[in-house]
Amino acid sequence: MSATVTRDDFFAPSIGRRLIYAGLIVYVVYAAATLGLSLERIERGIGYGARFLAGFFPPDFTKSDILPGLLESLQIAFLSSLFGTLLAIPVALVSARNLMPRVVSWSGRLIITFCRSFHPVIIAIIAVKAIGFGAAAGVVALTIASVGFVGKLLAEAIEEISEKQIEAVRATGASFMGVIVFGVIPQVVNRFIGFVAYETDANLRNSTMVGVVGAGGIGGTLFSAFQRFDYDFVAGIVICIIALVMVGEVLQLVVKRVFR
Repeated sequence: MSATVTRDDFFAPSIGRRLIYAGLIVYVVYAAATLGLSLERIERGIGYGARFLAGFFPPDFTKSDILPGLLESLQIAFLSSLFGTLLAIPVALVSARNLMPRVVSWSGRLIITFCRSFHPVIIAIIAVKAIGFGAAAGVVALTIASVGFVGKLLAEAIEEISEKQIEAVRATGASFMGVIVFGVIPQVVNRFIGFVAYETDANLRNSTMVGVVGAGGIGGTLFSAFQRFDYDFVAGIVICIIALVMVGEVLQLVVKRVFR
């Protein structure tokens, strides 16, 4: 007969748990000391932060650099989502273990893992060094990131589909592409639209980030304003970025509702 574990037994302290808790406390103290964290430093930081934020008001929207930067960020997000999705579809099909042999699927998984291994800003830095400053580097960086995200989720969605529909299509003598069109796509199309909508929204946010390292978009304008200590203009840019991301969120919900 198995012993019944009560709540008191589950939360009862044991030597092993006490050692784990003690180890966590020691590591937290060590990490805080190594990083130079202290209450005095936090208090000074709060004062500096208050003076820094005071320079944000009133926000300045009058400079002409905002609109071109926002439009460029929007273009980077749209193109990278489009190119990334087009590349992610074959990668996801190759990665699906229920459609491909193990050797082939692992090669697709390696591509997805590579694309997901680095933050878009890191890829943007490499792209800027490779092809130069500008929006092209941002499109390349976010395209690679989109392949990793959409490819992974789409591959997992394909692996979760019902095998009965695939077997029924194969029983008709359909080719591999026929199986994909009539057996796979109908089962994953709604989730795929959701993946693309979410990634487009993410690219809209990331397109403002990659500009900081010279990959185009409003991020470059924001970084220049910081270098000039033009904090009221920084506030205007930040508010515009927030508004752009909110518009992207609304469009994402609309797209999901239309294709549901």
